[in-house]
Amino acid sequence: MSRIAHSYGVVPSHDAPSLGRFGCSMAVRLQDAFHFPARGASVAAARKRVLAQLREWGIDEVACDDAQLVVSELFTNAVRHTDSANVSCQLRVLGAHLRIEVGDQGRTPTEPRARCSGTDEESGRGLLLVGALSQAWGVRPDDSGRGRVVWADLAAGRLSP
Repeated sequence: MSRIAHSYGVVPSHDAPSLGRFGCSMAVRLQDAFHFPARGASVAAARKRVLAQLREWGIDEVACDDAQLVVSELFTNAVRHTDSANVSCQLRVLGAHLRIEVGDQGRTPTEPRARCSGTDEESGRGLLLVGALSQAWGVRPDDSGRGRVVWADLAAGRLSP
């Protein structure tokens, strides 16, 4: 928790998407993709799916915990703040990094941004947590051009033999 508290005020810059792009020389070692209906219950289902997959890949528990929190925050945002029917998730291990991508069919002209919430507010800190736990994060249009993908790059942790 001290890592989160220490980094809490750090908000990624607007050019964060370019920082998180991996070059063509990075080989995808492991990957998984899934989608769930855009409902509140899907957030827990996504967390469970991510945990099971990362454990199967031998990702250490600290990285698993971080990834679950990031997926939870990104899925929650897609469910709450878009008119999506489904929310998708892609996990990829590239070198020593774990790329998490959560896609929605959000058609609003605004994109997700981290904001500072008041101490009495019960929400509004999700992207700050994502920023604190990730090496980089950002937003890009999805491949169809009809939605968006919010991505985060985390340290993959040590892979078990």
